Amino acid sequence: MPLELIKEVNGVPEVQRLSKFQKVDFKSLQPGCDYSKKYIQGELSLISSLTYRRNGTAVLKIGLQEKENSNSEVNTINVLFFGKLAKDCVDVFYPGDTIAVARFVVFSGSSSASSDGKNCLFLKAFEGFRSTVYVYVKSIRNFSSESMSLVPATHYTYTPLNQLKDGTVVNVYGVVKFFKPPYLSKGTDYCSVVTIVDETNVKLTCMLFSGNYEALPIIYKNGDIVRFHRLKIQVYKNETQGITSSGFASLTFEGTLGAPVIPRTSSKYFNFTTEDHKRVEALRIWASNHIPSSSTLLKLCDVQPMQYFDLTCQLLGRAEVDGTSFLLKVWDGTRTPFPSWRVLIDELVLEGDLSHIHQLQNLAIDILVYDNHVRVARSLKIGCFLRLYSLHTKLQSVNSETQSTFLCLEFHLHGGTSYGRGIRVLPESNSDVDQLKKVLASADLTANQHLDSVWLSKCEDSFPAASSSGSVSLFEVERCQQLSATILTDHQYLEKTPLCAILKQKAPQQYRIRAKLRSYKPRRLFQSVKLYCPECHTLQEVPHDGDLDIILQEGATKTPDTKLQNTSLYDSNVWTTNDQGERKVAIHFVKNNGILPLSNECLILIEGGALSEICKLSNKFHSVIPVRSGNEDLELLDLSAPFLIQGNIHHYGCKQCSRLKSIQNLNSLVDKTSWIPSSVAEILGVVPLQYVFVMTFTFDDGTGVLEAYLMDSDKFFQIPASEILINDDLQKSMDMIMDMFCPPGTKIDAYPWLECFIKSYNVISGTEQKICYQIFDTMVAEDLI
Repeated sequence: MPLELIKEVNGVPEVQRLSKFQKVDFKSLQPGCDYSKKYIQGELSLISSLTYRRNGTAVLKIGLQEKENSNSEVNTINVLFFGKLAKDCVDVFYPGDTIAVARFVVFSGSSSASSDGKNCLFLKAFEGFRSTVYVYVKSIRNFSSESMSLVPATHYTYTPLNQLKDGTVVNVYGVVKFFKPPYLSKGTDYCSVVTIVDETNVKLTCMLFSGNYEALPIIYKNGDIVRFHRLKIQVYKNETQGITSSGFASLTFEGTLGAPVIPRTSSKYFNFTTEDHKRVEALRIWASNHIPSSSTLLKLCDVQPMQYFDLTCQLLGRAEVDGTSFLLKVWDGTRTPFPSWRVLIDELVLEGDLSHIHQLQNLAIDILVYDNHVRVARSLKIGCFLRLYSLHTKLQSVNSETQSTFLCLEFHLHGGTSYGRGIRVLPESNSDVDQLKKVLASADLTANQHLDSVWLSKCEDSFPAASSSGSVSLFEVERCQQLSATILTDHQYLEKTPLCAILKQKAPQQYRIRAKLRSYKPRRLFQSVKLYCPECHTLQEVPHDGDLDIILQEGATKTPDTKLQNTSLYDSNVWTTNDQGERKVAIHFVKNNGILPLSNECLILIEGGALSEICKLSNKFHSVIPVRSGNEDLELLDLSAPFLIQGNIHHYGCKQCSRLKSIQNLNSLVDKTSWIPSSVAEILGVVPLQYVFVMTFTFDDGTGVLEAYLMDSDKFFQIPASEILINDDLQKSMDMIMDMFCPPGTKIDAYPWLECFIKSYNVISGTEQKICYQIFDTMVAEDLI
């Protein structure tokens, strides 16, 4: 074996694997000698990140320090591992470990790190030379699993999710709130998205990548508990997220109270102590009291039309339908309470035991999977146990010889990974598989599928068909692979509620809806951009250029005060314009530690400038603040004008909530080069206004019509409201999105479905009280942007 762990008991190796080799001191190593029957041993003092050569070969560099000859001139040596040996070692090595390397090659190389310029020695170890690495480790008792018998006894510190900092590499524990099973990314790696939460109630979304499918977390359902080692923290779009770093490793545990604490991992070696065991149990208890149990995992006997759910089942048969779709025949031992569809396919192309499938025909269902899921479906083995995530049911009209039409239930796994869509094979040791096997063993194979007239009658009463008024039909022939044009960013556990039910309920409530956008206001999208104060919650219009020019002209009527020029904060220049009235304009260049910065880092204060002049200056300098001379200091103009201009973006403040301070306060800013708007606002006593989209959406789901209010700065459209008025391309993008939601000249049945979260609240107007609705935690699907 290229890598072996030698267990130590009270500091003594349990086995003597190195007796056939001769030990070599570091000081006696020389290039060109034969070390095929020799070994070195030392303490791991340095371990680098795993790197790759251009040909894809993995390389790991470590430093070993010789314990016996610590006073020797040569007591440290670098060792390079290559290929699979490097990948195996990076998961096992920890600083302080005792490492032995047998069969190696010694070579010399110039060391840039050596102060005396002398050559240093390196060891090469790789499988082609039959190199073997021995790691001395301590055993962890109280666990019977073989994979846990030998692990490095290393102490790990785990960071609570509310204490994560950008740029750090941490170890964390968390409960899974949402996940996407591993899928092939646009590159060569597999990707998995996992959102976790801990006792601090802070969420963390992790984007995990690996070239090995099995190396990603083995998560089966929301509520599972994960442990991540060497997770890198970064801030992306103002959101903290975790990403994989070198040496990333994970363990997953079932989150059910009382279930055995057995780690799921593809790694042969990992650290798991009694403290870890206690941590898992503590998270289980906390999750049981604070996180609602997922209602998406259903049995076939409980499914309803127009539903998304997760299914645990056994694979009976499979067949290729076409290049973009694949048929899976599965069962879970229960029967749908209404007829399920059958995909017409030649039995010659159907893989599986046909006699067994025929025997279970009244309990089996047909599922069509599409696009990226086809690749996974092709690899499935008949008889394996599966979990399908975000499986979609819908009703379809089917012609019959005995009846003109009847309704049956279709099952689809749509393309993409939104809402965690995917397929995962469950091991037979999984507790849900154990339960499924019991159900399958006791299933009634003589059960007959039949049309339940009572159910059909209820269905027809509950879901109205298309009317001449052009409302949405729930029995419409919807394209099988049609996806929602929006994505939910949280609260995945909420079930969908028909609009007719929402309209009958009191406020406040939160709902998940699936509907079509009948109409929206305003139709001229640039009119939807407003300025919003987060403190007093008022909305106001964005000033037009003409109005802003008038405001600036009024501020230019006062001549700049020479006493307020050339201070310790800024240098000043004044000139007289050639226009009528010979207007005086003063520009004050703010210094950084007494030195004028470069123009692209410089903030200027301008007195008496017209809008056209300020626009030219804002394109040359980092930031511009319009000011006027006060009694003792420069002061901001009336907050009808921007308090800060950066490029084409104007930053406004709230007149009602702001308490303006002296311009000299800019001296207290430590960083006088980045000029972050929020920092400038705080130092000048300004409460900044936010650019937001304010729109009214009219939704229709076939059961009712509801108006909902959208107020969003940049999350829903993934377009910054602050830039939409100054960027033609962003305006075109937004026009395109709305035309996709609500296609002009098209009947509503052809509109895409939108899934949204809405919340209801009470509004009092005079003596009347009414319920209003607002969209939240929803965004446009990425493929529409």
